[in-house]
Amino acid sequence: MAKLWFKFQRYFRRKPVRFFTFLVLYLTAGSLVFLHSGFVGQPAISQSQASPAAGVQAEGAELPFLGDLHLGRGFRDTGEASNIARRYGPWFKGKDGSERAKLGDYGGAWSRALKGRIVREKEEERAKYIGCYLDDTQSRALRGVSFFDYKKMTIFRCQDNCAERGYLYAGLEFGAECYCGHKIQATNVSEAECDMECKGERGSVCGGANRLSVFRLQLAQESARRYGSAVFRGCFHRPDNLSLALPVTAAMPNMSVDKCVDLCTEKEYPLAALAGTACHCGFPTTRFPLHEREDEQLCAQKCSAEEFESCGTPSYFIVYQTQVQDNRCMDRRFLPAKSKQLIALASFPGAGNTWARHLIELATGFYTGSYYFDGSLYNKGFKGERDHWRSGRTICIKTHESGQKEIEAFDAAILLIRNPYKALMAEFNRKYGGHIGFAAHAHWKGKEWPEFVRNYAPWWATHTLDWLKFGKKVLVVHFEDLKRDLFVQLGRMVSLLGVAVREDRLLCVESQKDGNFKRSGLRKLEYDPYTADMQKVISAYIKMVDAALKGRNLTGVPDDYYPR
Repeated sequence: MAKLWFKFQRYFRRKPVRFFTFLVLYLTAGSLVFLHSGFVGQPAISQSQASPAAGVQAEGAELPFLGDLHLGRGFRDTGEASNIARRYGPWFKGKDGSERAKLGDYGGAWSRALKGRIVREKEEERAKYIGCYLDDTQSRALRGVSFFDYKKMTIFRCQDNCAERGYLYAGLEFGAECYCGHKIQATNVSEAECDMECKGERGSVCGGANRLSVFRLQLAQESARRYGSAVFRGCFHRPDNLSLALPVTAAMPNMSVDKCVDLCTEKEYPLAALAGTACHCGFPTTRFPLHEREDEQLCAQKCSAEEFESCGTPSYFIVYQTQVQDNRCMDRRFLPAKSKQLIALASFPGAGNTWARHLIELATGFYTGSYYFDGSLYNKGFKGERDHWRSGRTICIKTHESGQKEIEAFDAAILLIRNPYKALMAEFNRKYGGHIGFAAHAHWKGKEWPEFVRNYAPWWATHTLDWLKFGKKVLVVHFEDLKRDLFVQLGRMVSLLGVAVREDRLLCVESQKDGNFKRSGLRKLEYDPYTADMQKVISAYIKMVDAALKGRNLTGVPDDYYPR
């Protein structure tokens, strides 16, 4: 090999012209390849690339729409010129609508609309398509949050982002833009005018040129609705003792949601209650717990200064939660005296243990401990993370252990159980993306995910079975029940911990329940990662756990453990 290389060098030393000719040809070929790739443009998205979640990207990849996400109250309009540049790039030079029409004319609009309807029928469970609407850059049809993704926008992604922020409507435009809102402030137009294909989803319609494909979201919890930065809590009957329940009151002849929310935010109250032409501010208390919601029609009196929002009546209040933090339950400390018993907060990984610790610390005012040490959780405020689990200074101890020896070391336990399909995905995200991060697309599609399910799915079942068998005093709490009825379930958990907690403190926890330990919906998978074989195996484990719970006269697993 060395001899051959020597001959090659000697050949070019004798003939330098040949060497420079060879070099020029090489550089010319590279330049031609580069120019060709620039003119060809972006390749078409294959079916396999279009179906995975737009949000699950390679680690370190930047989410393209985050820079355009407007979370403030109202919509920030950037003007027609900037909208044109944003949609079409600097090469768009037409000043009338003619060139836009050409851009939207892909051919086969009716065929594409029919394909879109098929997709919409599949989306019925989470959203209902209600039509194509006119949109104006000067006066938006949907005036809430907006974001854009010119490569990977899909119907589900838009719906999921709007639902995550509590909006009632999601609208898609220009194949790549998503708008959210509580009201549709525009007129309905012909279906044929919504004719642009979604950038990340072939065969689906994502609006058109100044046209929105609008969906009515079927929110799991109507109480998650937002108005700008305020969270809609619902319609409630006037409390018996108004001055004690809501201590701040102001008359507002030109009432609007904005004005009342701004007033209560300025006064540093977490609740803003609209009562016709009066605005009341306060905290959730036993006098006004926000647990008995009324029909919203009882509060459906329009605001005098806001055409599309309700401002309640003197007898029925519309209530919003402001961005003011309720500090009544934020104090935490170690136990004043060493605990005589060790109580476990036991769960399979990914079942919501960190969230449950957050709730327990807020409800009791005492730090929780851990069988392990996690520096990232310590840095997020779990100060008991650094204590030895037998120190006796913490109210309960997090553990994922399931061996007989480890279980019998505890005097009692709260056993947190979660749907295995959700728990496995949550733990996989944590394993490859951190406590509130996400696994990369390559991990889901590579060998890691099948191996993870094969190893962890049996553990989900044996973890519960072992705690039921070897635990001395076990309180079973289903993660889904805790989300659905936090006040009652958290009360059960606190009772086992032997701490007397005021109801007002539990009401405070309700308003601070998410903390900083919830994954955003921005990067949820848009496809089911479970194969038929995986589902068959997991369903068998679910039946096993369900039978074990019922065999001990406990409530079986929730119905939504069987989604397949």
